[in-house]
Amino acid sequence: MKRKLASVQTISDIQPIEGADRIEVVSVLGWKCVAKKGEFHTGDLCVYFEVDSFLPVCEKFEFLRNSCYKINDLMGEGFLLRTQKFRGQISQGLALPLTILPTDAEQCASQIGDDVTEILGVHKWSTPEVATGSGTAIGPMPYNIPKTDEIRVQAEPGLIEEFKGVPYYISTKMDGTSVTMYLIDGKFGVCGRNFEYADNEKCPFWKFAHKNEIREKIEAGAATIGLKNFAIQGEFCGEGIQKNRLKLFTPNWFVFTLIDMDIHRRLGLKDMLKFCEASGLSHVPIEETGEQLPYTTVAEFIERARGKYESGLHKEGIVIRPQEPVYSRITEGPLSMKVINNDFLLK
Repeated sequence: MKRKLASVQTISDIQPIEGADRIEVVSVLGWKCVAKKGEFHTGDLCVYFEVDSFLPVCEKFEFLRNSCYKINDLMGEGFLLRTQKFRGQISQGLALPLTILPTDAEQCASQIGDDVTEILGVHKWSTPEVATGSGTAIGPMPYNIPKTDEIRVQAEPGLIEEFKGVPYYISTKMDGTSVTMYLIDGKFGVCGRNFEYADNEKCPFWKFAHKNEIREKIEAGAATIGLKNFAIQGEFCGEGIQKNRLKLFTPNWFVFTLIDMDIHRRLGLKDMLKFCEASGLSHVPIEETGEQLPYTTVAEFIERARGKYESGLHKEGIVIRPQEPVYSRITEGPLSMKVINNDFLLK
């Protein structure tokens, strides 16, 4: 159930605070919080803000600046409600009169329990989980698993010609670092862009794999499409990786390639999506699919690569691939290409 960070509630009790002339303690639900003396009477309705609420910077909340102001790269700036103590009285949360609601909202949000979190622009305060660490390399990529690398269309414009008549898809290029996980002959392993890593606390990729039960998930996913030995490649994103332009609070791994290692062949879009759905894994966003690429020049692809992540920051770019693998004479491997967003490069 979604947490109501700000809701309409009732003042059930009011008690004085010894030695305090300007404040008193009010009871809301099971909480006690300090309020301005005389602001409420027992039975009054109020807007109650729970602990960990992050209130926006605006005039109605300015009185919180000295004690509650916070700022970080992900949350921006605002006022964070924590458990505090005033004159020996513990205060958990904040109670304010209904008059802090916008005029139109004050009339429709007047029933006990009404959720006004979004109306007031309140968010839950979160601190990012840092996904950094060196890890211990134990060797190069095993089993001839290919490294992840896409050629920019600017470097090989001939790739556009190779896409003619080929059903395609365009995915978002996520801003992170490449991570490969494999299950081959019963062995589960984790690799970065160039090396395989030891299973220890130094490696953020292994920590992610354990925390999210990746091995169990991919075994279930593989069974749905008949895979036995395979490698999964994706972009690992989160705090501490690049500039975390996705503004993720916890790391995530966005699958973009699934390889059948028994035949050393990349699987198509349909199988990859089916695998991810069955495994409960995230995959790179699929922006567009079609039977024939409508873009025929480098300039058109550069314009197509523009855009932003949901975070509001410029995305890194796009990757274009056939819906089913096609051999490329230019790359001497599976046909694909990438286009980097110029706005991203400028930033």
